[in-house]
Amino acid sequence: MSLDTHNSKRDEAAPGIKKSRWEAKTASTPVKPDSLYKNRTKIFPKRVKGTYRRLKWTALYLLLGIYYIIPFLRWDRGPSAPNQAVLVDFENARFYFFFIEIWPQEVYYITGLLILAAIGLFLASALFGRLWCGFACPQTIWTDLFIAVERFFEGDRNARIKLEKSKWTASKIYKKTAKHIVWLLIAFVTGGAWILYFHDAYDVMGHFFTGGSPMTAYVFVAILTFTTYTLAGFMREQICIYMCPWPRIQAAMTDEEALNVTYRHDRGEPRGPHKKGATWEGRGDCIDCRQCIAVCPTGIDIRKGLQLECIGCSLCIDACDEIMVKIGRPKGLIAFDTSINIKRRQDGQKSAYHLIRARTIAYALIIAAVGSIMLYGLTHRSILDMNVLRDRIPNYVTLSDGSIRNGYTVKVLNKQAKPLILKIEAVDLLDNTDGLTVSVVGQQGISDAIVLDVPANETINYKLYVAIKNVDTLSDREDFAFRITEIADTTNTQQTPTVFVTGKDK
Repeated sequence: MSLDTHNSKRDEAAPGIKKSRWEAKTASTPVKPDSLYKNRTKIFPKRVKGTYRRLKWTALYLLLGIYYIIPFLRWDRGPSAPNQAVLVDFENARFYFFFIEIWPQEVYYITGLLILAAIGLFLASALFGRLWCGFACPQTIWTDLFIAVERFFEGDRNARIKLEKSKWTASKIYKKTAKHIVWLLIAFVTGGAWILYFHDAYDVMGHFFTGGSPMTAYVFVAILTFTTYTLAGFMREQICIYMCPWPRIQAAMTDEEALNVTYRHDRGEPRGPHKKGATWEGRGDCIDCRQCIAVCPTGIDIRKGLQLECIGCSLCIDACDEIMVKIGRPKGLIAFDTSINIKRRQDGQKSAYHLIRARTIAYALIIAAVGSIMLYGLTHRSILDMNVLRDRIPNYVTLSDGSIRNGYTVKVLNKQAKPLILKIEAVDLLDNTDGLTVSVVGQQGISDAIVLDVPANETINYKLYVAIKNVDTLSDREDFAFRITEIADTTNTQQTPTVFVTGKDK
């Protein structure tokens, strides 16, 4: 008989027997499974001053200035093109970036930029860890700005904690309301600036508040206002810890030679409180003041080593350096260092920094190669282009005079800011055919060469027919090409191969 069966029978047989204290407690307390989710602990980062804090402010002012100002810069491209320096023109299928104009057929330049951005991020991580996350990531930039606004209205860390725990009063309502109003204004300006990259900035600014802007402008301003207000105001470190994939990817981009924000435990341990005038013999420099935790925007303890939650903002370095100065110890207990250097010092070796190593060289070479290809493509890109699509239904037509005719759709791209007058002709069929004619739908007359008018910055489709009266000397599929040449500048020419189907195998 099992113990459980024995106990249950004992309880049934002798209900008057008093249960033990442990039995009574376990019987009355249901077992709760561990939660799969951790409740968020709200973080109140403390204000800190120092070198890295100044660098972060500089990056914030610079990057936000670029973001907000660029749509208002002008660039003269001629009367037929927009004069906004940076513009994503979906309506006309163009991307303008100062002197560069990207057409839909040149989307590979965008691909190249994405590759450069990705490999550049890999290189920065291999050299300096999560430097991008701590200084240039949009989530970090706007979170810093929102925290600055919060600190302005509610005070520094201790004041904000006290206010959070206090009862609702007129003062608390005022501070909270004012903070959220400014947050919403910043979020609105952020969303408003984004749409200026897709429409003329001055035109949108002039009509937005009168209802004259496109509906997409209002929709995206609303979406971006909501996301900025939510992500930077409420979610903050949750985005970096749970939503952003980069902390998970970064582990593959770094190694033990990468510089990261590091607590030098070889110097700081054993830690503990320190009284003024006491000896430092036999102990580390860390006095366990926890200032590194108080200033951390993700609320981690950097002394536990490199962690997924660390965004590399370096504010703990400033906080620790300030304490080291006060207690008369050297700065740099927390600093940019490598994990291998700590092992080297523990083994009695000197610190060494190897920025140039196999992976950084590989990343740099990829960036150089992709950048060179893009630069070559930009400097040698054609300002005139042509695509040819041959009709397949019907494959060919036999005319009443016995001629064989093929139909073609020719798309001509004029990438210049001026209209072009072009001559289009069928080459490689002129010397070995009899009775070759080329005609364009909508134009009078036929010949072996046709003149086309192509407006500036336009793509025009033409319907062409090529007819050959005598195909005896030709094969079933005869290769030839369409060639377009600018009449005013014969060096400006493009040629696209195609085929002429005679149907002789029938």
